[in-house]
Amino acid sequence: MHYAKVENNLVTRVIVAEASFFESFVDDTPGEWLQTSYNTSGGVHLDGGTPLRKNYAGIGMTYDSVRDAFIAPQPYPSWTLVEDTCLWEAPVAYPTDDKMYEWDEDTTSWVEVTE
Repeated sequence: MHYAKVENNLVTRVIVAEASFFESFVDDTPGEWLQTSYNTSGGVHLDGGTPLRKNYAGIGMTYDSVRDAFIAPQPYPSWTLVEDTCLWEAPVAYPTDDKMYEWDEDTTSWVEVTE
């Protein structure tokens, strides 16, 4: 099982531990430990199981207790959070022509990577 240490709504650690170990695990530092699922992304469990907290936790992510979700930092100011998935979405869809692109915030568009 995976657990995330959350301090002031910020994920500061992620560990792997057996449930029996974690039940006896003592951590008297500020914050709380929350279970996270390695197979959960966008509110979907990739193996068909029960999704947990919308997304797998990572250091630097925030925990939103109202949504019960781990949310990555906003990658660009123009991107918006999708409520159902708690994932960030660009204002323009990623091209589907099998080429590689990177986001250009100045033009708010995808720019082909040619190198």
